[in-house]
Amino acid sequence: MSYALITGASKGIGKAIAEELAQRNCNLLLVARSESLLQQMATELSVKYSIQTNFLAIDLSNHSAPDQINNWITEKGFAVNILVNNAGYGLSGLFETYTANEYRDMMQVNMYAPVTLTNLLIPELKKHPKSYILNIVSSAAYQAVPGLTVYAATKSFMLSFSRGLQYELRKSNIAVTAVSPGGTATDFGNRANLGDKAVKAGEKLNMTAGAVARIAVDAMFARKTETITGFINKLGAALVWLLPKKLAEKTAAGIYNID
Repeated sequence: MSYALITGASKGIGKAIAEELAQRNCNLLLVARSESLLQQMATELSVKYSIQTNFLAIDLSNHSAPDQINNWITEKGFAVNILVNNAGYGLSGLFETYTANEYRDMMQVNMYAPVTLTNLLIPELKKHPKSYILNIVSSAAYQAVPGLTVYAATKSFMLSFSRGLQYELRKSNIAVTAVSPGGTATDFGNRANLGDKAVKAGEKLNMTAGAVARIAVDAMFARKTETITGFINKLGAALVWLLPKKLAEKTAAGIYNID
């Protein structure tokens, strides 16, 4: 019996991916900070879709979290053939607004945890006929974003990491897929402290978490290397590539009220 492990599974895109995989008869290991939300979700999905579920409440900003997750998997004897690195968050505003420790915690969740989990779980993933690594990135990965400077940099890192790893594993049983959503109706804006202007701009183009999850899971099972969700986001990434970088950065800075 194999499982899909999903980080950041209690809310937003992670929760929607969990439901999407449950609909496809995948057993689930749910990881997030809130034990109560995870317990409720695990019970609901298990009953609704007749699958096996389990969960672990843990804060991925803790440096030891990936090792604790791997130890939990090993001790429980879970066979994992899908790893979904979804957990992540942003911090908006001028770079100097936040402390080095606050950035360290965000970088820990957005980069260190997924890279470490991937490293720890590749031996397990190689045991199965077909295995998958799905990294939820962001359309912010395709340019510098003043006002979300460090967050965008973490997502650029994850996109590059995903593509490089996919090439390394191209002859193996493991497929690596990077999915980059744009604006999505989740709690991201509140956690990132986005201003009203950025929130209103995003609301006009927001996709639902469910729509993003379907695209992401379809891309994963199709073993695609990279997918951007939504036509507008694909167009935006193309324009960023074509236009002068300073123009793209000035446009982004205007959205996030960076003079």
